[in-house]
Amino acid sequence: MERRASWFNVTSVTLGLAFLYLPIVLVVIFSFNASRLVTVWGGFSTKWYASLLENDALLDAAWVTLRVALISATVATVLGTLAAIALVRYGSFRGRTLFSGMIYAPLVMPDVITGLSLLLLFVAVGIDRGFWTIVLAHVTLAMCYVTVVVQSRLITFDRSVEEAALDLGCPPFKTFFVVTLPLIAPAVVAGWMLAFTLSLDDLVIASFTTGPGATTLPMKIYSQVRLGVTPEINAICTILIGLVTVGVIGASIFTKRREVERQRAERLAAANP
Repeated sequence: MERRASWFNVTSVTLGLAFLYLPIVLVVIFSFNASRLVTVWGGFSTKWYASLLENDALLDAAWVTLRVALISATVATVLGTLAAIALVRYGSFRGRTLFSGMIYAPLVMPDVITGLSLLLLFVAVGIDRGFWTIVLAHVTLAMCYVTVVVQSRLITFDRSVEEAALDLGCPPFKTFFVVTLPLIAPAVVAGWMLAFTLSLDDLVIASFTTGPGATTLPMKIYSQVRLGVTPEINAICTILIGLVTVGVIGASIFTKRREVERQRAERLAAANP
């Protein structure tokens, strides 16, 4: 029996979505505000985007953030995928409990504790804090999320396809790249996107692990917001929102196409046993 949505449910969902997305919409709208006062609409204008091109401090911070996010997301995806394979494929190996605990610890650890522990580690080892320490910190943060996403796909993975490739003489290493990796590619891409977004968004851990000349965009925005929000901040936030939106849409399209191809292959295999 089909249940109709009540007015209470519709109102609750509408208010919840408005609470989440209305501030983002306002940031985008006021980035085209002609007035310097960000809360007073003075007409449509794109002058703050032109002004942003002359703000070297914000552009440098944005460039550092993008480089950190790209490198850390890629490294975290590789390590997280390998960790997921180890947890799913190798059963109860010695040290599995400790290994899985270390992998999943950043999921439940407060960012302040993670940032402080990494700071103490870098100081104890004698590593100068800067760009690469932020990258290492973000890899530590994002790898566990990638592991969870890829592991959930590997648990439901049909290993008969791999076994068929191995029986036909394909080496294990080549089987992984030719058979396994294309089939779990949607989960890997989703993990990379999640790691990339987490790196773009991080403020607390980057604040602990940064050094001279390695100011990320969230840190720069936070330091300027304390003195008042400027229209350039709205403009660069809108650009970041656009980049993340395009990335999410692209990942969704890729995942959907891979799923369609997988279903088509299964139908062909069923039709030609």
